[in-house]
Amino acid sequence: MNLKDTLDCGQAFRWRALSDGRWQGVAHGRIITVSLCGSRLTFYDCTKEEYHKIWRHYFDLERDYKTIDQMCQSDPTLQKICRSGRGIRVLNQEPFETLCSFILSQNNNIKRIKGIVERFCEQFGEPLGGGFYTFPKPEALKGVKPQELTPLRAGFRAKYLIDAAEKVNSGAIDFEKIQKMSIEKAAEALMQIYGVGQKVADCTLLFGLGFAEAFPKDVWIKRAVPKLLPQGLPAALVPSGGIIQQYIFNYARTNELNLEEPTDLTP
Repeated sequence: MNLKDTLDCGQAFRWRALSDGRWQGVAHGRIITVSLCGSRLTFYDCTKEEYHKIWRHYFDLERDYKTIDQMCQSDPTLQKICRSGRGIRVLNQEPFETLCSFILSQNNNIKRIKGIVERFCEQFGEPLGGGFYTFPKPEALKGVKPQELTPLRAGFRAKYLIDAAEKVNSGAIDFEKIQKMSIEKAAEALMQIYGVGQKVADCTLLFGLGFAEAFPKDVWIKRAVPKLLPQGLPAALVPSGGIIQQYIFNYARTNELNLEEPTDLTP
């Protein structure tokens, strides 16, 4: 596992590196600190029960990444991509947080997204102490008008956030039902939300709803895939397409393809 490449690669926006090499973040309404020394992953102020109930799944520690790695070895290009992304894990985040975070990611970069998300949490989340806040629940936005989100500096995205919350609150968007749909139907359901297109839907499916085959296409991916995989993913890797997508994103972002940095840096 590579903590930096996992926690600072644009799939989650509430993690920060500490001066001692540890990483600290907020997820599932809790403050958590983690470190990695060799192959030893340590969770601080965390009971075994909490680890097994929350963090084991959140960090995708139950998935067999070694098999995915082995499946990439038959193709020289996939070998390079996999080597670049080795250690990245796809986080299993809360669906509403994921949806809102990627609504905010539109035409934005990681640094700005983190700032908007933090201000969103401060304004509508619950205090956890130490300057940390939970991610807002959809009901916290009931009756809120777009102008009330001005302090977030979210711009045109504010009205999208409000529509997302309204649809979740009304039951028009039901994450449990969406998880049981085909990926095509699930994406269609999410795209009922004002301002949610295919990319935001795919990010929500991958990072928040467990659809490992979802393959979000940002500017990096749209530039990189035709160069790297003009024939597309091998059929055997399609069920793990979202994980390979993260590897490609990392490979392109580390400039191994010499691509110019686009405005939109999120997956």
